[in-house]
Amino acid sequence: MNPKRIVSLVPSQTELLFDLGVGDQLVGITKFCIHPADKVKGKAIVGGTKTLNINTILTLQPDLILANKEENTREQIEALQQQYFVHITDVATLPDAVSMIRDVGALVGKQPEAETIVTRIETSLFPLPQSPRPSVAYFIWRKPYMVAANDTFIHAMLEIAGFRNAFVNQTRYPEITAEELQAVQPDLIFLSSEPYPFTEKHLAEFTTICPLAKIRIVDGELFSWYGSRLLRSSDYFRNLRTEIAQQSS
Repeated sequence: MNPKRIVSLVPSQTELLFDLGVGDQLVGITKFCIHPADKVKGKAIVGGTKTLNINTILTLQPDLILANKEENTREQIEALQQQYFVHITDVATLPDAVSMIRDVGALVGKQPEAETIVTRIETSLFPLPQSPRPSVAYFIWRKPYMVAANDTFIHAMLEIAGFRNAFVNQTRYPEITAEELQAVQPDLIFLSSEPYPFTEKHLAEFTTICPLAKIRIVDGELFSWYGSRLLRSSDYFRNLRTEIAQQSS
């Protein structure tokens, strides 16, 4: 369809659009669309992923809006659909991500570029050796504690990275208590850099709860962004596994 005015409501897909070579057609992004940093600065901000300013989007007159089932709210997307073409993605696995990249490439007339990205992802990002597979509690939020459980893209990436999700028996992003964390006895606790900005200052808090678990701050973008940032995930996962193994030896 070769759109001329694109609004992206999904940070990972905003980055993908630039990598596909259609950054000039991108007229609106969310405040969480931070990559590529040098190129998003001049774009109009249409609010947060779940707090869109519909009026701002209307003034931009887009001929394509990229949205996501998980990251955006149903009510706001349905309101936009009444006036504009909205492409809604739903990504929970690596094959879903690959399909999304191909679909977006087709929408913006960049199929060859999309296929190049997909090929690079598929040849670099494959499951690491599955034994041993340390269990991981992957935290995305604090007060209340929330983890990434089954049926999430983070869960899929944990498995590809060679880990076992300690909360595999739950789904989506459940709230958990300190007692529930103690009960699953994870080998590792990953504190994601996003959406909650975990830092080194939070390590002691989790050490108190699970003194035997190894606790690490991890790059949330490389576990949860499902666009072209996946090109960086393979090296990151391998380095992470190596560092953890060295720490254990």
